[in-house]
Amino acid sequence: MGWYRSWFGTRYYALLYGHRNERDARVWVDSILGRWGLPQGSRVLDMACGRGRHAGWFHERGMVVSGIDISADSVAEARAQHAGVDFHVHDMREPFGHEQFDAITCLFTSLGYFDSVDDDRKVLKAAYDALVPGGRFVVDFMNTPRVLKHLVASERTVREGVRFDIERMMDGNTIVKRIHIEDQGHAEDFEERVQALLPAEIEALAIEAGFELIECTDGPVPDPYSPDRSERCVFWMKKPVG
Repeated sequence: MGWYRSWFGTRYYALLYGHRNERDARVWVDSILGRWGLPQGSRVLDMACGRGRHAGWFHERGMVVSGIDISADSVAEARAQHAGVDFHVHDMREPFGHEQFDAITCLFTSLGYFDSVDDDRKVLKAAYDALVPGGRFVVDFMNTPRVLKHLVASERTVREGVRFDIERMMDGNTIVKRIHIEDQGHAEDFEERVQALLPAEIEALAIEAGFELIECTDGPVPDPYSPDRSERCVFWMKKPVG
């Protein structure tokens, strides 16, 4: 069982990453819609949608939205919070529709979770097949060179009385984050494992899948990506027509 199956649906995950809030999601959605000029009624798929923050805002902006996530708990919460969005429990490595969507998003470092880069190939292939010709795809990933250069070995943070002790290390080409939680005498341990995919590797996977890479930016803002300075590494691409 992948680490993400037991971790993503927990309230501790939501608590630790609570800074990724509705305002953050709205900024992303407005940037994507502004950049792509998607008209009302465009069909959008949010891959690895989690609790539906981005999917909900796409719906608010008049898109016809589907969201897929491997966590049944996350999907249940998304359905409860965002009526009007079509959510499914689904592994994004598996096909989901054929030439059905005008745009697809994969946000908040949702590649690299798997043991093999072949699984990431499957994600990109599934996205390519699900897009109409000329459809757009955006992938938001960590800025791996900067993360590796400034990897914080350990830290402690407290959120709403819950203590998180976090350790980070490398295991081959995988960034491992071990999370020990203390919550009023109750303790739990979780782990995150993300492949340290470099921008050139993601670009090569995207081109291999058939995409045309348009631009690489720092987050949703239009600033060009910088390996040394950028917080995020965001790939904007499209499926060619014909």
